Amino acid sequence: SIYQIERIEGRVMAVNTFLVRGPDGLVVVDGMLTVSDAARVRQAIDDTGLPVAGVVVTHPHPDHYAGLAHLVDADDVAIVATSAVDAIIRRDDQLKEEVVGPMMGDEWPSRRVFPNRTIDDGDDVRLGGLTLSVRELGPGESHVDSLWQLDARTVFAGDVAYNGMHAYLADGHWREWLATLDRLEADLPDDVNLFVGHGSPGGKDLLAAQRRYIETFVDAVEAHADAIDEGDHRGVNEAMQRLLPTDSLLFLMDLSIEPTLAALREAR
Repeated sequence: SIYQIERIEGRVMAVNTFLVRGPDGLVVVDGMLTVSDAARVRQAIDDTGLPVAGVVVTHPHPDHYAGLAHLVDADDVAIVATSAVDAIIRRDDQLKEEVVGPMMGDEWPSRRVFPNRTIDDGDDVRLGGLTLSVRELGPGESHVDSLWQLDARTVFAGDVAYNGMHAYLADGHWREWLATLDRLEADLPDDVNLFVGHGSPGGKDLLAAQRRYIETFVDAVEAHADAIDEGDHRGVNEAMQRLLPTDSLLFLMDLSIEPTLAALREAR
């Protein structure tokens, strides 16, 4: 193939940046949450000796864009997202600063850069001698998710599915997320390779696993509503760890419990 893909996983937070080596430079997919993880990615970029041809941002959560200033600040590069993803990043960045900033302390990038080139659903972008086509999925894990396809089998899927880690559902779009997973199950090729935002790349089975996770979570929140009202999350945490016995990103799931209960009640 004319490209190679390297995965770099954050140490402060388990989130992926992908470096795609094309014929004419590097394409960076997603940009880390923290200063030190972004610095590690920058070192990996420098180690390749290749110029950064562009950056792609899959969705508007800060663990995928906040570190970009530390990654590509010195380079005059295209930071590409769909118009809808860009709009949500800009709309919510100040709120993320107020919520995530204190959680991260000195690791929170005080200066953040946003996409400087937007494209729309179904468009292609050519970077580093490679062509990526974008498919916008609408609300799901975030307020607007997108897939970036390098070829029929190679898809950068953002957080549409996690691999072996707990998930964030606090944006409240789990119904749409389930519908998206069904749609992708139907129309992605069986041998697709999903380069996901959290965990190792995997196959189509990640979609079914993510659906199970979402359904289990929503059921657990409903079942333990009274305890949650008392500030007790143990029942949900135990249910989710029975399904997925790991602490990895458990805090994201825990942050999602109260917003999900509120959204369930609103929908009634």
